[in-house]
Amino acid sequence: MRSRFAIALGSNRRHVRFGAPEAVIRAALTRLAGKKVHVIAASRTVRSRPLGPSRRTYANAAALIETRFEPQRLLKRLKKIEREFGRKPGGSRWSARTLDLDILLWSRGSWASPTLVVPHREFRRRSFVLGPLATIAGDWRDPLSGLTVRQLKARLDRKRPAA
Repeated sequence: MRSRFAIALGSNRRHVRFGAPEAVIRAALTRLAGKKVHVIAASRTVRSRPLGPSRRTYANAAALIETRFEPQRLLKRLKKIEREFGRKPGGSRWSARTLDLDILLWSRGSWASPTLVVPHREFRRRSFVLGPLATIAGDWRDPLSGLTVRQLKARLDRKRPAA
């Protein structure tokens, strides 16, 4: 059975072959597409400030894909692509990286294993994820909250009163 996935793409380091982070994201989308994965839509790339200790600005995008892969098998493919782009397993969290690929949502609901949780645990709190995702899948509902991606983005964007 074919399923759809929402994928986050991020980069904040140049690649020796592809160049700037925006070009890395375009190359990663091309690499992701194949006979077993169909890229349905991709957002434009946006720039965002880094989380944690990295000082490099990120380029971020989102993609909708369709595949017969189960979440764990898709994760394995995404990790392989990250390694092909020079990412080393392990390393410090939130450090600079050539390519970061995360599974955000799955059309068949939620998934949990020791190495993967879908929906992504942090996607609801990250404007650099929700912004691009809302442009290509604004009506997709988070299976845990029941809210659409557009609603989650609006909640995150809403100004909070100063304390």
